[in-house]
Amino acid sequence: MSAAADLALVLDSQGVIRDISLGTSHTKELGELRQWVGRRWVETVTIENRGKVNSMLAAAAGGAGPENQGQRPERQVNHPLAGGLELPVSYSIVPMGVQGRVLALGRDLREVAAVQQRLVDAQQSMERDYLRLRHTEARYRLLFEAVDEAVLVLDATSLIVFEHNAAAARVLGDSAKRIVGRSFAELLAVESQAESYAKFSQARSAGRSEDMLVRLANGSTELKLAATVFKQDSTTSLLVRLSPANAAIPGQPLNRAAEVPSLLNVVNAMPDAFVLTDMQGRILSANQAFSDMLQLAVGESVQGQSLDRWLGRSSVDLNVLIGNLRQHGVLRLFPTTLRSGYGEPGAVEISAVAVPDGPQACLGFSIRDVARRLPAEGRSNRQLPRSAEQLTGLVGRLPLKDIVGETTDLIERLCIEAALELTRDNRASAAEMLGLSRQSLYVKLRRYGIQDMGPAGGD
Repeated sequence: MSAAADLALVLDSQGVIRDISLGTSHTKELGELRQWVGRRWVETVTIENRGKVNSMLAAAAGGAGPENQGQRPERQVNHPLAGGLELPVSYSIVPMGVQGRVLALGRDLREVAAVQQRLVDAQQSMERDYLRLRHTEARYRLLFEAVDEAVLVLDATSLIVFEHNAAAARVLGDSAKRIVGRSFAELLAVESQAESYAKFSQARSAGRSEDMLVRLANGSTELKLAATVFKQDSTTSLLVRLSPANAAIPGQPLNRAAEVPSLLNVVNAMPDAFVLTDMQGRILSANQAFSDMLQLAVGESVQGQSLDRWLGRSSVDLNVLIGNLRQHGVLRLFPTTLRSGYGEPGAVEISAVAVPDGPQACLGFSIRDVARRLPAEGRSNRQLPRSAEQLTGLVGRLPLKDIVGETTDLIERLCIEAALELTRDNRASAAEMLGLSRQSLYVKLRRYGIQDMGPAGGD
């Protein structure tokens, strides 16, 4: 039975467990299950699964012949374990034909349950991404239709129109159905087609074209045309804008410097938060994504306030960030937390840079929300070397004081190593984070033989 199933129970006619057999790979892991011998099977499962157990026992008692085997399908039940865990098992019932005894063959479903949980997590993450994509698409569509300038999206090679806004339909004087699918050259007057081909070729090679004046096939009004290349997946497209030529000088390229979006506008539109502070961490400026992360009320400003009001597990984090930036100039992927205006913490990742030169020395922080990331597979390299079962197995061999002392030492060492890693081995900051004096931390470092984890700081 131990070779055929992960778990096998021998039950008498009253549903009491008389013997138990564990698979060879589960003998140590599920050793506590041997305590079930002498208990009723229904008492070893969770309350919501007791009906299933009674149903399986009743089906087994109803008939032991081969003709009744199809009436006893596998049923999944959950067994409560020590530590608040549950063991999911799928059971098949086999009548033994001796004094009403029954054999329950169980299959451990913990790995299946873990895969199912990850599937649910991935599905929920996909649904959140899909919802965010729908919202982004709706905002793009509203913006696309709201602009007064005529905008068309063309295939970069064939110049076929596959999207345009309502302003383009008004300028071209045609219905939307008749514009989509046509070559853009057909919409221009004959004398403008050759030059437009040249400008489109320039855009494909340089990324954007110089402005030019064109005439439409359905009128004599001149329009200013500008083309920009953008790529989506493996497709190259042209974004063509048509605007009135009132301020244009025919035959001369236009100065488009004022139309190029400034870096400030780009940073403010970024989905990741960006914060600019002075060298002490007081906020000089921040983009809208930072205010959205903090869930601030409309009109509430963050300028002039210290960044550690919202950033960090404690006040130490900002000091560690600033100290590393002053020493190295750049910091990448620093894990910490960001507290909203309501005090709710969220996991974030920070990359930062120091700019000591210029009119005003400053620090720039790029903050990315990583709360939605799925947990990485695999176990951490720094976990307790003893499981709960192994620790309880020491009872009777070691005094309770020694067992508790060993566990306390392990946890204390792991906490110190984690603090040193988070502070980049800045022992003064690590001691503050742990609530210890620096001398106490040094004593514990020598006690556990913990070596420096990087360039020492704070000495």
